[in-house]
Amino acid sequence: MASPPGDGRPVKINVKTAISNGNDRDTFELVTFGRYYIKGQSAYLQYEEVLEEGTVLSTVKIAADRITILRKGPVQMKMVFQKDKELGAHYKTPFGIIDMAAFTKELAHFYREQEKKGSVRIQYDLKMQGSLAGTYDLQLLFEEENK
Repeated sequence: MASPPGDGRPVKINVKTAISNGNDRDTFELVTFGRYYIKGQSAYLQYEEVLEEGTVLSTVKIAADRITILRKGPVQMKMVFQKDKELGAHYKTPFGIIDMAAFTKELAHFYREQEKKGSVRIQYDLKMQGSLAGTYDLQLLFEEENK
């Protein structure tokens, strides 16, 4: 994993994604370990995810009014979420580039220093190649690991 600043804290991260499309609903869950750190006015959550294509480094940048998700590795993406805005992105895979856009319905995040835990939640409509792919509810729950 790329080295975050020295003040990075090891965390256990539970990534839950629920996707609704009409009457269909799928749920995905990943439990992984990563780092939580603060740099400037933003907080960062960084973790690795193993996909069929290889290992992808995901970085979630949490700012006051927006959340940015960066993915680097065999798949690459930079997606920015701002409440009540539709913002475009490109998802690069070994097979080509997919144009995407997300309209953010809900955006919430917190970190409780005393409990050493936090969460990020983004609810959005995702369009891929101009067509609605579904409504996504992404939740990242993280807690500092005791050493």
